[in-house]
Order: sequence, then C-alpha cells, then structure tokens
Amino acid sequence: MTAGGSRLRRIDFDRVNAAALRSSEAVVRGLLPDGRRDGAEWVVRNPLRDDRKPGSFKVNLVTGKWGDFATSDRGGDLVSLAAFVAALSQREAAIRLAESLGVDPFDTRS
Repeated sequence: MTAGGSRLRRIDFDRVNAAALRSSEAVVRGLLPDGRRDGAEWVVRNPLRDDRKPGSFKVNLVTGKWGDFATSDRGGDLVSLAAFVAALSQREAAIRLAESLGVDPFDTRS
C-alpha cells in the first residue's frame, strides 16, 4: 500500500458510496462506457462474460445497486461495482473510487 500506513486505516465506505452516488452516471460511464441510460438505470453488457446484448446487466443510478440477471453477479453499491469490474478488493476499489472523486476514503474517527 501507500506510505503513511493507509493499509491500517479504516475505509469510510458510506462516505465513498455517497460521493459516488452524487456522480453516479459519471461513475458508471467510467466503469462501463459501452452502456446507456434508461430512466434511472444504466443498461450495459456484463464486461466479464460473453454477453451478446445489453439488458440483463443493470445499475440503478439512484441506489447504486447492480446486477446481472442472467448470472448471480450483483452488488449493493458502486464500490462493489468498481471492485467487480476491475477485479479488486472492496478496500482497493473504495480507495481508487474515492481518489477519482476527490474524496478522502478514510474514516476520520480511526
């Protein structure tokens, strides 16, 4: 990890997810650029399988919940989506997402 002991510091997942939701369309467009907005959802092919057409993989832009209804791939927030798409741990995905949003990912209480 980075210098300064960030490995030991607790991640404030709520802060990172709240920031991601405020910019949800930009976040999902960056993670899943081949998708399109359909109402309050981002509709796209699952980038990790041979998905022939968009429709089964969706991200709710209001809640951050996402899922591929043809598989068991799903999550409850945009950090888990970032982790899924980039094959990262939840922690690393939260740190990278926070950095891209200009948000401190660390819990200030720890």
